[in-house]
Parts: sequence; C-alpha cells; structure tokens
Amino acid sequence: MKFTEFVKEMQKHFTEMTKDAKVLFTVNVDPERFYNLYLDSFPDGTNNIYRKRREYDCSCCRHFIRDLGNVVTIKNGKVDTIWNLNINDGTYSVVAKVMDLYIKKCFINGVYVRDEAVIGTKKSREMLPTGEVNTYDHFFMNIPKKFIYTGYETKDTVKGNYNAIKHVFKRSLDEISIEATETVLELIAQNSLYKGAEWKKPLTEFKRYQKEYSEMNEGREKDLYAWEKSIEAGAVIGKIRNHSIGTLLVNISEGMELDTAVKKYEQIVAPANYKRPKAIFTKKMLEDAKKTITELGYMGALQRRFATLDDITVNNILFSNKDSAKRISGAMDLFDEMESEVAIDPKKFTRVEEISVEDFIKNVLPIAKELEVYLENKHVQNMVSLIAPENKEEKTMFKWDNGFSWAYTGNITDSDIKENVKAAGGSVTGIVRFSIQWNDGDGKDNSDLDAHCVEPGGGDHIFFRHKVSRRTNGNLDIDITHPLEQCKASKGVAVENITFPSKANMIPGTYRFYVNQFSYRNSQGFKAEIEVNGEIHSYEYNHPVRGDVDVAEVILDNEGNFKVVDKLSGNCATVSKDVWGIKTLQFVPVSVVCYSPNYWDEQKGIGHQHLFFMLKNCVNPEEPNGFYNEFLKSDLEKHKRVFEALGAKAHVKDIDNQLSGVGFSLTKRNDLIVKVKGNTERVLKIKF
Repeated sequence: MKFTEFVKEMQKHFTEMTKDAKVLFTVNVDPERFYNLYLDSFPDGTNNIYRKRREYDCSCCRHFIRDLGNVVTIKNGKVDTIWNLNINDGTYSVVAKVMDLYIKKCFINGVYVRDEAVIGTKKSREMLPTGEVNTYDHFFMNIPKKFIYTGYETKDTVKGNYNAIKHVFKRSLDEISIEATETVLELIAQNSLYKGAEWKKPLTEFKRYQKEYSEMNEGREKDLYAWEKSIEAGAVIGKIRNHSIGTLLVNISEGMELDTAVKKYEQIVAPANYKRPKAIFTKKMLEDAKKTITELGYMGALQRRFATLDDITVNNILFSNKDSAKRISGAMDLFDEMESEVAIDPKKFTRVEEISVEDFIKNVLPIAKELEVYLENKHVQNMVSLIAPENKEEKTMFKWDNGFSWAYTGNITDSDIKENVKAAGGSVTGIVRFSIQWNDGDGKDNSDLDAHCVEPGGGDHIFFRHKVSRRTNGNLDIDITHPLEQCKASKGVAVENITFPSKANMIPGTYRFYVNQFSYRNSQGFKAEIEVNGEIHSYEYNHPVRGDVDVAEVILDNEGNFKVVDKLSGNCATVSKDVWGIKTLQFVPVSVVCYSPNYWDEQKGIGHQHLFFMLKNCVNPEEPNGFYNEFLKSDLEKHKRVFEALGAKAHVKDIDNQLSGVGFSLTKRNDLIVKVKGNTERVLKIKF
C-alpha cells in the first residue's frame, strides 16, 4: 500500500466516524511522545534513515499528528479514532493499530475546536542539486463544515465553555442522588414547589442520565459518559447543579431536612416574599412511613389526648397539692373573687429568698403541703401541656419507655427563639449561640436590628458587613432588614443569629454581644438568648432601640471554661394578662409538679430535662402537636418529614382535668417565684 492510499483510507474513515457526531473530542497526550510513538510503531526495516532522519519523520506530518492525531468521537460510550482503519497492509496497518490502541486508553481532555477546513499539507516538493524535483506525500484531511467554528469568541473560550458544562454535569451526576431528583419531581407534580414547574422537563431528562450513569463503572467509563452526554444535555441540564434547583437537589442528597432544603431554595428564587409555612412531604414518603408505622406496631400510638393526673404514677410525681386542690374546688365568695383580680407588682418580690432548682426539688418539695406559683407575663411562653396516648397500652414511639409527650405554647419543645432560628435556616448546634428576636408583639415593628459580636483582643467583629470570622469561624447566618416583608411565614417575627461552631477555634478572652438599631421603624424592643454549652441565658429589652444595647459578655478562660456576664436584665410589663384560663401577676395554685416524661422512672440523658408545674384550672385552648420528631425512636427518623406533618395534623383530644401549666428547661436560664406552705409559709425565687 502506498502512503497516499493510507491517507485516503484515513480520510474515508474520518468521514464515516464523524457522520453522526455533533462535536469532536481530544484525548490527553504528550505531543512529543505521541509523535515518537508514531515513528517507533513502524515495523523493522520500514522506517529507515533517509539522509539525517527516518523516512516518515517530517515536519508536515508532525504538525498533522499533533493537531488531529488525538481527535476522537464518542458514540454510546465507545471511542473511535482516526487510526481505527480496516486495511490489509503489513506496514501501515501495524502503525494504525498501535496508534488506535494507545488513544483509546487515554482520557478525554476537551472538545476539538477548529476554524480552518483543511489540516495538513497534501504534497511538498524539493529541488535537488541536479535540478530534479522530488515530490513528498503527507497526512492531509478535509474537515466537515459542521466542525468549523465561525463564532466571535476565541477558541479557548469555546473550549472552556464545553469543559465547564462537562465538569459540572459530572459533579451533578456524582453528588445528586436519584432519590433527591425523584423527591423534587414529586414535589413539582403535587404543586408543592415554588416555580418548580419550569424544572419538570429538565429534571425528567436529568433523571434518565442519572440512571444510565449509575450503571457505569467508576473511572474512565463514567468520564466518557459525562463527556458524551454533556453535549447532548446542553447547558441547562449540564449545569443543573449550579442552578437554584441544583442547590435543592444537592442539599437533599446530603441529608438536609426537606423543609430546610426547600426553604433555602425558595429564599433564592423569592427571598422577599416566599417562605413555606408548613412541613412538606411526598406521596412516596407518606406510603413508606405508613408501611413502617404499621410494621412496627405504632399505628395506635398516633391517637393522642391531653393527660390527666390519673395517667401519672406516684413515682413520677414530685409534688401533689392535695389540700390546696380540695380547698379551692369549692366556690369562692364574692370578695375572694374580687381580691384575685388585683395584680401584684413583680417588683414586690425582688428581695425574696433565692434557691436553686436542684435545692428546691430536693429539700423544699418533699415537705411542702401547698404550692403556688407567681405567674409573670414573661412566663406566657412557658405555658405547657402534658400529652398522653389515647390508649396507654399502645407501644411507645418515643426514645423513652413511655408514651407521654409535651407541647409548649405555639407548638415548640423548647425556646421559641431557638425554634424560630431553626425555621429561618440558622444553626443552633454551635458551642456558643447568640440569637435576637423582635416584632413578636403587635407585628408593627419593621425596624432593622442587627446582632453583633466583638471578639477578644482586637479580633474580628461579626455583623452584617463581616459575617464570618476568619479566626474563630463564628458566623452570622441570618440577617433580616425588613421583618414585615421578609418574615411573612413567621407573621413578621424576625430573628438574627450568630454561632461559634467549635470551642477549639475560639480565642480565650471576652466576647461582647450587643444589638444595634440600624434603621428605626417603630422599634418596640427585642428578646435575646445566649446559649453556651447547652445552657440558655434569656434577656428582654422592652424599650425602643436606639444605637447599641449591650446584652452579655461571654468569657472563655485559658482552661476552656465559659462564664456569662449579664449586661441586660429582664423586663416585663405590670399589666395582668389572661392566658389559658388563668391570670398573670397572680399566685396560682399548683396541682402537680413533675419532670418531663423523658426523665420519668429515673431515666437519664434522653434530651433536655424539664420541670412542669401543672396549674389548677389551667386549660390549653390551642391545638398542640401530639408529638415532635426529636421525640421519636431512631427507626422512625427516616420518616421525619411525614411525622412532622402527622404531629401537627393529629388531633389532641380534649379531656376534663387536663394537666397544663408552666414548664422550664433545666438548661435554660430563668426564674420563678413560688409560695410554699408547710409548717410555715415561705416565698422563694427558684433559679433555673
């Protein structure tokens, strides 16, 4: 076979292999080594020295091989090269086979972009000293018109765009689970995702790619697939990870709570006016949860009611005010009733004897015959009800060994500020947390309040202009500027939040936490929390905010110990309120004192421990959740989205003599004034 015939066969094959191709690809080869491989692949005796160089070693062919020799097509995951020739020749067939096998082992490194229609030099001529002219044949190829780039951008820019789509496409396939895509498609189908409909078609296509990709072997096979299909998918699907919907898909794939993931997505697509008010779940999630509940025997446990005194065993009652209950069950005379309407100023009790909650439980309750609590306005958020299974014999769904739960007013299990921070997408898991909340009164406070933290020793100042500390990793993760516009889902209640993830990165010294009024728009004050090592310190500022208001200092010593120094004391109004059938700023008889059910029967370490003071004639008018996800056993956690909705949807049956009152977390800073009657009468302030 003549060399010209070899070249013709190569042109013929190139035309065939590129017939259905949209683009050409290149593989990653070293140009010099690749050209030397070509020269060395000739059989012995067929590429001898001609003058100074080997016969097939010429600059024209060198340029051709470097330019087109590593070009390939990909079809259905199979690579084809210009060297894949079906020729029967003892010389050129050997060369072609060596080059073909080598190329097919290499990884794709980009898309081939060319702006000229011809590659190579067909012939060259040389005049000899004798006057004769020698003619030399070289590699030569015509490039189909569809592969000729005629745009205005540089070739490097075009290559870069193709590369970017492929790399993002592969990351999308690697990092986004099929289950996440199916979940989002189901949300779109049930019209539960804001602006989701526009992503239905791209996601359906992307799911097809995901399934095909999952069947590929790791390494080169998946890489080839990503290159080939990125061209077919285009920029929208190829870069789906970088779109707003991609954020949702990645977050779900990484195990983020579905509600939180959707909330973050919706903050991107409509940050000013769209936030989801309730938990969401898909039909598949519902079916899977129902199956699990049935198999594990929990179906009957979903039926809930308010608990009564008869539900609690004597072992779990710390105090029962029997004499008082008997006395107040009779009718009051008119003057007694009128006297109960008179509010008692809380300042009257500023100098009463203080006692720790531990000391109160150990030494006071065992000898008390009657107990009353002084219900202050600040305790309204502490109103709590004990919830029981409708059938006490049902198998418990909870982490503890009984079927009882509890719900604070507003359907929270702990701090309302903490819950609102979580709902807004903030972190509550750090070693130190500073949260502020405002516009939780009449809903007319549209001020822009800002949470600030100044780190020790001239360190970083964390606030809205500098959200993350480079030294400590402390960060501001919620910044609200217009509560009435940004916080519609929470009825205008605004929060900001600063957290320090780990003590290991914190610098010993004093951390100053304060609130600044950036824009005054009918300011009415704020609430704040400092949480350190799980212990919550609460504050109230019931005045219009002007300038800076210091809340607290957190001091970290060289031994790693924290100390909280209060800079802002609590504030409460002196006007009595009606709440759950009783009045504030009054002493209210206590019927029962008990721990939260997760600490009944001497159980330890199952979540936060609470102390409940159940009040006489206290009736919860709300519709509390029957249970919360944080209560559930581990085998139900995978269905937490459905259970969150079930907990809110399941009706808690009303019942006479319900156990409702005020509750306090033993890790959250608070206080309660009580009147204790035994052999004597004492007024004490319990410190939590």
